[in-house]
Amino acid sequence: MKIVMLEGSPNRHGSSNLLAEEFAKGAEEAGHEIVTVSAAHSRISPCTGCVACGYNGPCVQKDDMEEIKKKILDADMLVFVTPLYYYGMSAQLKILIDRFCAINGSIQRKKMKSALLSVAWNSDGWTFDALEVHYHTLVKYLNFQDQGMVLGRGCGTPSMTKSSEYPEQAYRLGKSLDY
Repeated sequence: MKIVMLEGSPNRHGSSNLLAEEFAKGAEEAGHEIVTVSAAHSRISPCTGCVACGYNGPCVQKDDMEEIKKKILDADMLVFVTPLYYYGMSAQLKILIDRFCAINGSIQRKKMKSALLSVAWNSDGWTFDALEVHYHTLVKYLNFQDQGMVLGRGCGTPSMTKSSEYPEQAYRLGKSLDY
């Protein structure tokens, strides 16, 4: 299975990317192909809502989304990777997802699998409530088959994350994926 990980952290060596590395390790050991897209380090303009794409493309904007679109539409699974910023996904990942507008129909017809990997400094039980609702809404709207989530509470720094159970959870999620 071809898996595209959409990383939303501007910190290349942060806690969310640590989970992504462990997920990828498990998935690769299970025989899957991993492609990583860094939303935070790509040149992606926000969707203007012009709807010139008719929700099936092409988008009138010419930026890195052209190449990212090809990777997404070639994938069998998308993994959303983000630090929790003010109880939601990073703006960088949100901008990329907003640009799905021009390929909504193509994504919906594929019935891809999906997963969510996220970390937060906060460890309260409600920490991920808003992000979980947003993710589940995307799953419904885009006809994804949810494969699971790893939500790392109390992972404010990479060292905190490394010493938690969450990297192992991410590894096991990647390793458990079926074709």
